[in-house]
Amino acid sequence: MKRFITVCAISAAMTAGTAFAETVKVGYMTTLSGGAGIIGKQMQNAVNLAMEHKGGKLGGMDAEIIFADDQRKPDVAKQLANRLMKSDRVDVVAGVIWSNLLMAIHKPVTRNGTLLISSNAGPSPIAGAQCNKNFISMSWQNDQTPEGMGKHMQDAGIKSVYLMAPNYQAGKDMLAGFKRYYKGSIKGEVYTKLGQSDFQAELSALRAAGAQATMIFQPGGMGINFVKQWKQAGMDSVSKLYTVFSVDGVSLPALKDAAIGILGTQTWSPDLDNAINKKFVGDYKAKFGAYPSFYAAQAYDTILAIDHAIAKSGSKDTAKMRSILAAGNIPTTRGNLKMNTNQFPIQNIYLREAVKDADGVVTTRVTGTVFTDHADSYASQCKF
Repeated sequence: MKRFITVCAISAAMTAGTAFAETVKVGYMTTLSGGAGIIGKQMQNAVNLAMEHKGGKLGGMDAEIIFADDQRKPDVAKQLANRLMKSDRVDVVAGVIWSNLLMAIHKPVTRNGTLLISSNAGPSPIAGAQCNKNFISMSWQNDQTPEGMGKHMQDAGIKSVYLMAPNYQAGKDMLAGFKRYYKGSIKGEVYTKLGQSDFQAELSALRAAGAQATMIFQPGGMGINFVKQWKQAGMDSVSKLYTVFSVDGVSLPALKDAAIGILGTQTWSPDLDNAINKKFVGDYKAKFGAYPSFYAAQAYDTILAIDHAIAKSGSKDTAKMRSILAAGNIPTTRGNLKMNTNQFPIQNIYLREAVKDADGVVTTRVTGTVFTDHADSYASQCKF
């Protein structure tokens, strides 16, 4: 299996009678090939940028980042996790875009006593009854962001909605979260194939349903294809489109003006006004020529979290790092992040609109805060 390796720092030079300086090793798993590689590349870029900002060290220790391409396949993810732990002997396994992949590696990694940190996926089972003390989320629990959209649409007085998401754990969690706060009429609830690119049949059914609004979760290339086909079919005259994780820094360069005016909810935005976020966004744009996505921001935050855990504990020991992260107050692009008892973040959910910046580049801006310090709905089921 092809592996992408970035050595972010080299062990300190040896002198007679001394050993190499201690090195912390992070196995960073993401999707770097296929159609979803566009997401993984942003995450890889952000990890490398974070390591540049940290001078190649994590918590003062020399560091090595080993990138592993999961190919968006659960069986590949399990093989990679095993290799990272057994052959590469990493101290932390991090990354993971897809909830079905995180579910596949969650038990093998946590039961091994290795710290597992998600940069994106947040499936409900591991937030609740299947939680594990060796797992930390640096993103969100899947339901949280669509809960914000459900509340916004309920408060906005929208009477009916058509729902659509891919048929896997995250898609089911997303629509469950939305329905937890939206109490209007649901005209349809459709689960599409993960990785689907043609939505003509779904758009025809949606047109016939006559819903006032449509809410979708279609991440990455799925979102690009859906929104383009929505516009080509003239669906704006049929229903108003709302999204979660579909109109962002990954899809906007492809969607451009087609995305303008579309509303979504998120825990992060490039215009959040704090020093860490300003440096991250500014340096990412300068280095890579585009706005970062939330995937990139969360990957960057994952490295900041590992650095924070080692610096505060003075160790790369799993239990000591976990204890620091569980206490919260972690410096991130979202501000100092609070942690729930299940080690998922407690954070704001923002309403964002796709707009053009002063240079005519399409991005998103925060138009309001739907939830402040929003906790996920499964923490009470977690019993460490």
